[in-house]
Amino acid sequence: MAGVTGATNATGITGVTGLSARVRTRDGWAVSHAVVTVTDATGQQVLRAGADADGVVRDTTPLAPGAYTVIVTAVGYAPTASTAIVTAGGRRTEVGTVTLARLGGGAELPPPGPWTVDPAHSSVGAVAQHLGISSVHGRFTEFTATIGIAPDEVAKSRVEAVISAASIDTGNATRDEHLRSADFLDAERHPDIAFHSTGLTPAAGPDRWTVHGELSMRGVVRPVDLDLAYLGTGADPWGGTRAAFRATTELRREDFAMNYNQVVRAGIAAIGTTLKVELDIQAVQGPSL
Repeated sequence: MAGVTGATNATGITGVTGLSARVRTRDGWAVSHAVVTVTDATGQQVLRAGADADGVVRDTTPLAPGAYTVIVTAVGYAPTASTAIVTAGGRRTEVGTVTLARLGGGAELPPPGPWTVDPAHSSVGAVAQHLGISSVHGRFTEFTATIGIAPDEVAKSRVEAVISAASIDTGNATRDEHLRSADFLDAERHPDIAFHSTGLTPAAGPDRWTVHGELSMRGVVRPVDLDLAYLGTGADPWGGTRAAFRATTELRREDFAMNYNQVVRAGIAAIGTTLKVELDIQAVQGPSL
């Protein structure tokens, strides 16, 4: 059956009527809002049923022997259509597992609903060029973030994050104090660095997305796009489900009124004018407690 993974046609099970199917995303998640429609050879609808929370469709409507078209649809996914045959010996059609692909490209995202970023297994890093020949790496050790995956339109998914500016750590106490000062983060007057998304669009490649949003730092708000890779999901040792992401972006210091610099020999700036932001994220399924 076209568009069906591991599917079988009519099984010929005597005494059992109706239809059953399992609807999944490409990475195996249930599509709980899927709808299966069955039409006969004349195009007339003979059965229509919705999936349950596990993405399973069950309907006990008896099907007469013959050929049927099985159409599976779900908001946000490309529909599939295939042919099923019900034999004279059985009135039930086992469609099997139907795999739906998201509209608009891009890799699958985690199941819809809230996700909470786990700071203990995530990192928010920044890299700045030093003396034009090397890089200084830093990270923020205190932050909170939530992710909301929209059940219908992926573009409506949301990301909210708050980072403590004073938690900057580059491995050098003197340098960290300078970064917290008014020359850079101005952490005393602006303790929070905040990001909230405004949209999500698929990018080039099967696992890439662009997160559009606004970043607030030092009291300045600027539009920022994150290049996001969704790395997949898996069970954790504590009975939960986790999703992994990696994201990067580049910021210009002057866009956030961080104009401090020191020029050393040969006119070389001690600190580069741009910052590369690197995010490695683990999110746990469910809202924060």
